[in-house]
Formats: sequence, C-alpha cells, structure tokens
Amino acid sequence: MKAEVLVNVAPTETRVARVENGLLLELAIERTNKRSLIGNIYQGTVVRVMPGMQAAFVDIGLDKAGFIHANDVVDEANKDRRIQTTSGDGDGDGDGNGSGNGRAVRLDIRMLLREGQSVSVQIMKEPIGTKGARLTTQLSVSSRYLVYMPDVDHIGISQRLEQEEERERLRTQLELAIESGGMSEEGGGYIIRTVAEGVSEEELSIDVTYLHRLWRLVKDRMGTVAAPNNIYQDLPLALRTVRDIAMEEVAVVRVDSRGVFKEMCDFAQRFCPELLQNIEYYEDPRPLFYLYGVEDEISKAMERKVLLKSGGHLVFDQTEAMTTIDVNTGGFVGRHNLEETIFKTNLEAAVSIARQLRLRNLGGIIIIDFIDMLDPEHQRQVLRRLEKSLESDRVKMNISRVSELGLVEMTRKRTSENLQQVLCEPCDACHSRGYLKSAETISYDIMREILGTTKSFESDRVLVIASALVIDRLLDEDAKHVQSLEKHIERNVEFRVESTYSQEQYDIIPVNT
Repeated sequence: MKAEVLVNVAPTETRVARVENGLLLELAIERTNKRSLIGNIYQGTVVRVMPGMQAAFVDIGLDKAGFIHANDVVDEANKDRRIQTTSGDGDGDGDGNGSGNGRAVRLDIRMLLREGQSVSVQIMKEPIGTKGARLTTQLSVSSRYLVYMPDVDHIGISQRLEQEEERERLRTQLELAIESGGMSEEGGGYIIRTVAEGVSEEELSIDVTYLHRLWRLVKDRMGTVAAPNNIYQDLPLALRTVRDIAMEEVAVVRVDSRGVFKEMCDFAQRFCPELLQNIEYYEDPRPLFYLYGVEDEISKAMERKVLLKSGGHLVFDQTEAMTTIDVNTGGFVGRHNLEETIFKTNLEAAVSIARQLRLRNLGGIIIIDFIDMLDPEHQRQVLRRLEKSLESDRVKMNISRVSELGLVEMTRKRTSENLQQVLCEPCDACHSRGYLKSAETISYDIMREILGTTKSFESDRVLVIASALVIDRLLDEDAKHVQSLEKHIERNVEFRVESTYSQEQYDIIPVNT
C-alpha cells in the first residue's frame, strides 16, 4: 500500500510524517530557528590540525567547530603524498588491488590542510550533543533525480534501483543528457537517485542544466565571501519532501498551510510536474496530525517501553555509545510451549523494532537482545524477518548474525539528531539520567492545542496554566507567536504559573467573563 505524507506547518516548526497502513513510520521536524544543516556548504577556516587523528577542526560560524577527516578532503595537488601504515591483515594495500604487501595507504592531513587555511566544506552530519558537524570537501548539490559532484568523474546509481536493465538505461540516458546539454566539458560526476526510476532523457537533461547552473552560483560565492560564512543552504523541509518523493511509493501529500501548499505546488510545477496531482491542501478544522493519530504516536515514541500486540514488550535504552533494545514476553504465555511463545514474540518484535528505528531515527551502534532461541531455524527466521522489515528503510545499515550471546548487532547511519534529542532535553531533576520535553516543545504544544481546540468551544478568553519555565518561554521568546495566535483566534490568551506543575504539565481553560 502506498504511503500518505502529512505536512504540518506552524510559525515555529514544520513537521512531516509518513504514514503507511495507518501506522506512523517516519517523522521529520525542522524548527524555524534551527533548520537542518545537512547539505549546506560553508567557507570555513581551519583552526586545528591533529596528525594523531588524521583530522582537523574547521570554524564554519556555528557554535562548535566542525570535524573533518583526511579521507574526506579532496586535494588533487597532494593526492600522491601519503602515509604508509601496516594494515595488520596482510591481504592488500588498502587500494583494492590485492598486491599483498601488508601495507595500508592513507592521506596525511598535514599535507592537505594547515591552520588558518580557508576551505570550502559541506556538512555530512549535523552537530549532535557535544560533537560538532561532520564535514567534507567533497562538495555536491542535489536536484530531484540527480546529485552532482564536481570533484569526481564517475556516474553512480542508487542501490535501491535493483533491476540491472533499468540501471543501465538510466546510465545511458544520463550520458546522452550530459552530452546533448554541452555539460561534458565542465566535468564532474553524478549519482542517480532512487526517484529517477523510469524518467526520460529530457527530464534528466533539465536536472543536469539546473545542477550546473546552481554549481556555478556556488562556485562564484566561494571566491567572494569571507570565512566563516554560509555559501549554500539546502531547501527547507517541505520542499525537500516534494523533491525526494518517489511517485510509486506515495499516494498523497497533505499540507495544512495554504502558503506552504502554494510553495510546494510551485516547486513541483518547475521540477516534478507529475507530482502536482498528489499534493492536497488540508482544509478540515481538525488538526491534521490529530486526525491520523500522529500526535499519540509521537508521544509513545518518547517512552522507553513499547508494547507488542501479543502482550510482550520492547525496552529501548539510548546512550551516547549505542542503543540497546531488549525483547520480553511480558504477559504473553502462548498456547503450546515456551519455545513457540519465544519464537512468536521475537517475530513480532523484529517488525516493531524496524518501525521504531525509523520513527525514532536511531543511529550508530544498535544491540538487539532477542529472547534466547534454541532452534537455529528460529534464529534464522527472526533475523530474516528483521532484515525484510528494514528493506524499506532508506538509511544505510549493516546487520550481523546472531552472536554466541544471542545478540544481534547492527549499525544504522547517523546523520542528524534522533527524535528524543530533537524534542527533549536532559532532566536536571534526575541529574541527566532521563529526559523531559523541553520548555520550547511544551510551548509549541500549547499554542498548537489552542489553535486546534478553540474552534470547538465559545469563550471570551483562554487561560493557560503551566510551570514557570514554560510561561516564561511563552511571554518572552514566543511572545510574537502568541500575539499572532491571539489575532488568529480573536481571543486574548492569559497565563498563570502553577509552582506544583512539572515542566510537561499544563492546562488550557476557556474562560467567559
């Protein structure tokens, strides 16, 4: 069944949910004061070179300096000046030629970057926690069907396009588009994206022209802006959603803002006109996310414990080093024997884990502790169910076999903060052992709830009762949004501090004079 994409727009943030079969699978949140940085290009200054780590820190104008490894630095002038190090396994020289000399070859950061040097970099991974952004000088710009990389000279194709005949057709069509557009002289390489399946040479040619025009503008800014400074910023979340949608996967895109709806339609008209018929403006007075139960699913995704339909449950524990997932039978006792009970619980858990990984946007090292299974065939089927459930996940991952301890180890590429990091902050009350929703999140929840519920009752004004931290936020940083809200609902909003309320507690009360 095709998915539905829901775009909820507020002055403070944009949220995009992907729903399939009535279940929330993915959620992306972009706040107005904290837009996504992935794909942004900056002119930065190298502030520290660390030979021991073969890496450097680069000031790009953010709160924390970005981190760049030698392998992510492109420098044609220095590409032959390398360090020889022992690989330890004696099976090759690190370049894939199998010479068997037992030596690995890597670039020396001191030959590539120096302190004080100005360098153009692109963000690969956003700042997470105490870590700065992960950077690369292997710059690229994206369109709907292609990614253009000016510093390479090959054509790559998304691994999700599995049919060899279609892969070869797209490669041939792209080569013809490059040649006919006169872009071959400018060089560079391309990656054909998953959404390009079935497109024509003409559509690829439009993308090639657009990308080269965009790259020229980026290149011109590189020579004019002083470091640290932003050179290029990727599209906002709503437009990235339109750009990245695969027609065969999505039935409809519903957006609840007329202004953003127009922007998305204008963008689709220019770059993907076939999507226009799939974009709908949601006019119902009921909040879009409440209608589809998305708000409830978001709340559940904040909890450690995830209930399974059988009566079993999962327990998620997130640390800086890794995420662990424990599977328990809970109240499920089965019908025949213990082994069958364990097997069925693990099968159900595998499907639920795959969904939760996407919904919570968990990345890095992930350890899954399935309930111990004695039958090797049961182990194989549970692992296969997990792999099958993860096939639709667009994030790169690697899954190991069941270890001797009965654990499944896997990695999932981490490029941005997970859902808990976006919506929550460390809890002072428990000395950072747990999490509470931030005052910012509660403030936005209150304004959203007022906007969604005031139409259902009549009152002269609205009274909000909440903790001091949340009220301070509403009266200070969010004051202008509150004013806009009052104008929209044509009622005054009043605030009262309740000292006994926790940060997540609040009440919204309609008041008649």
